[in-house]
Amino acid sequence: MPLTSLTQHIRANVRAALDEDIGDGDLTAQLIPGPVLANATIIARDAAVLCGTLWFEECFKTLDPDCTIAWKLREGELAAAGQTLCTLNGRARAMLSAERPALNFLQTLSATATLARRYVAAVATTRAKIMDTRKTLPGLRMAQKYAVRVGGGHNQRVGLFDGVLIKENHIAAAGGIGQVMELAFRLTPPHIPIQIEVENMAQLDEALLAGAKLILLDNFSLADMQLAVEHAAGRAELEASGGITLDNVNLVAATGVDRISIGALTKDIQAVDLSMRVILP
Repeated sequence: MPLTSLTQHIRANVRAALDEDIGDGDLTAQLIPGPVLANATIIARDAAVLCGTLWFEECFKTLDPDCTIAWKLREGELAAAGQTLCTLNGRARAMLSAERPALNFLQTLSATATLARRYVAAVATTRAKIMDTRKTLPGLRMAQKYAVRVGGGHNQRVGLFDGVLIKENHIAAAGGIGQVMELAFRLTPPHIPIQIEVENMAQLDEALLAGAKLILLDNFSLADMQLAVEHAAGRAELEASGGITLDNVNLVAATGVDRISIGALTKDIQAVDLSMRVILP
């Protein structure tokens, strides 16, 4: 995604987060005199891939445009537990008001990037790509998809508007795989990807005969995945999905599938533990 487009999402995310948290005003921050300046450090309590610095900065800059932030690591670099991520200097009131939304973005997106990096590392000796899904936190889809890329993974369609995924109910409503594929080819613009989900080898064969070029193998066993790869013989890209974890993702990749989609990248994350320490001059 171009940075200009991403910037619009960052601003919208941050505005919503600040409005949600501050509302009509930060009642606690008023206890601090307005002119007081402060320094602060952000410390990682867990090892993690740093991600979300643009959202973090936007939180502080929105409330204090003169705030300065000096990063000790670049986006995408691995932080060690106990490492200082950045230092800040600015108005104490604004700094404390921005603290929680800023940390929420940084710990959530770093968690997504970190988990993506682990999955990517687990299949590094294979040709399989780690893909995300639409199972994202509400309002943070573009942010989490960005974080997946920072972690080395790949994005699928953003939403229902930029890709076709034909599932069991679509097949049933259209009258079968052949019928639904014919409709998809006829109605979908050429630049939009068309993917169909299959649940067994018979459906895989139907999809291939119907001209499918991107096929999702839903909850196939390892043996059936390997059989599917052999049967497709390069006629379509095959994507594995369902029941995939860090413990078995390498075995899945070893079957020869082209892609592996994992909803856990964005929905089952554990936020990175971060803390901010403020020091008055």
